[in-house]
Amino acid sequence: MSSAEPISEQASREALLDALRQAIEARDRAAAVAIIERTDPDDRGWLIDRLDDEEQTALFELLPADDSAHLFDAINFAQSAEILEDLNPTSAAAIVEELDSDERADLLNELESEDSEAILSQLSPEAATETRLLMGYEEGTAGSLMFEEFLRFREDQTVGEVLEDLRANREEYSTYGVQYGYVVDAQGRLTGVVPMRNLVFARPNDRVRDVMIADPIAVRDTDTVDDLESMFEEHGLFGFPVVDAEGRLVGVVDREVLSEARQEQATEDLLKVQGLMGREELRSMPVLQRSGRRLSWLSINIVLNLIAASIIAMHEETLQAAIALAVFLPIISDMSGCSGNQAVAVSLRELSLGLVHPSEFLRVFRKEAVVGVLNGIALGILLGAIAAFWKGNVWLGLVVGGALALNTLVAACVGGLVPLVLRALRQDPALASGPILTTVTDMCGFFILLTLASQVLPHLS
Repeated sequence: MSSAEPISEQASREALLDALRQAIEARDRAAAVAIIERTDPDDRGWLIDRLDDEEQTALFELLPADDSAHLFDAINFAQSAEILEDLNPTSAAAIVEELDSDERADLLNELESEDSEAILSQLSPEAATETRLLMGYEEGTAGSLMFEEFLRFREDQTVGEVLEDLRANREEYSTYGVQYGYVVDAQGRLTGVVPMRNLVFARPNDRVRDVMIADPIAVRDTDTVDDLESMFEEHGLFGFPVVDAEGRLVGVVDREVLSEARQEQATEDLLKVQGLMGREELRSMPVLQRSGRRLSWLSINIVLNLIAASIIAMHEETLQAAIALAVFLPIISDMSGCSGNQAVAVSLRELSLGLVHPSEFLRVFRKEAVVGVLNGIALGILLGAIAAFWKGNVWLGLVVGGALALNTLVAACVGGLVPLVLRALRQDPALASGPILTTVTDMCGFFILLTLASQVLPHLS
C-alpha cells in the first residue's frame, strides 16, 4: 500500500503539469489560475521547476500580478530572480509591486543593474523610491533586512484620527501583522511606540503623544546581523524600529526576517565550503552557469592536489621499499581532513554568531590542540593496531598510528585557526578555508608518514 501512494502522488503531479502546460499554450488564464490553486502549496515549487524557461515566462505573464507574487513564495529565491529577468519590465514590475518592500529590494538586487533599473522605472514613484532606498543598504545590515509595511503615526494626531485611518485602510493594514504603531515627530524622528490596546481604550480627543510609550528601543540601519541578534536575545521583543543616523524612522525589522537572514547566510557558507560559487545552484539553472561555478573551485583544487602529490614524489624510494604505506596515505589524509573540517565548522559558526574574534588565535589554538591530541591518540591507536595486525609488523603500526595522531593534531589546529586568519585579512573564511585545509592536511599527512617511514625503513621491509 505504501509503495503505491508515492506513485499516485507522482501521477497526480504529472497530470497537473500536463494540464498547466496546455493552459499556458492556450493562453488560458482562468485554467492556469485554477490549476495553481488545485496544486498543494508544497508542490507548487516542483510544478514551476519542471516548466522550461519559455513556459515559466509565459505563465508569469499570463497570471494576474498578485497570483504571481504569491507563487514566488513557493519557489526558490534564485529562481524568482531568474524569472523576473526573463519577463518584460512591465510584467515584472507589476509582480514586484505586489511584494513586500524587503523582498522587492532583495530580488532586484539579485538582477543585473540594467534589468533592475528597467523594472524600477515601471514601478509607481512611491514604490520605486522606497525600493531604491532599501537596495542601497549593505547586505547583512538592518537596513537591508527591514520592511516598510508598518503603522506610522504623528505624535500630534488625535486618537480619533488614527482610528479613522485604521478603519479606512483596514484591508491594507491587515497584512502588516500589527501589534504596535510607531510615532514620529514633524521631522520623521522616532519618538515612541503605541500599543494597539492603548489606542482602543483612549479617548478620541487624546493626542498620540499622550498614549504612546516614549523613547523606545531602536536599532540603527547600519547595525549588522550579529548586532540585531544580540538585541533580540537581550530584550526578547518581536521586532525593533529601525532609525537612520538622524534618528528618523526608516523601517522595522523582526525576528522572522533575522532568522531568514541567518539561514541564508548559513546556506551560502555551506555552498562555499562545498565549492559551489555564487549564491545557490539549482538544476533548473543554465548548464554553462552551473558548470562555471563548479569549475572555478575544481580548477583551484587541481593545483593544490599537485602540491600535495609532490610530497609523495619526493619519497618515491620509501614507497617502493614499503609499498604497504600507499594503502594508508589516503586514509591518513581523509581522516585528518575530517577532523580539520570539524574545527573549520566550529570556527565559522562562532564567527557568524560573534562568539569569537579573529584576534583570539591563542585561545582557539589551545582549545583545538587539546581536542586534536585526544582524538589523534585515539585514532592513531586504532589505525596503528589495524596496520600492525594486517601486516604482522609493529613498526608499520607505530609509523601509521603516529602519523595519523600528529596529522590529526595539525588538522584540528589549522582548521580552527584558518577561518580566523582569513577573517582578519578581510577574506571570506567560508570560501577559502576548505582548499587551504585540504592542502595542509594532505601535505603534512604525506610528509609525516613518509618521513617517519624513512627513519625506520629497514624494519618495514
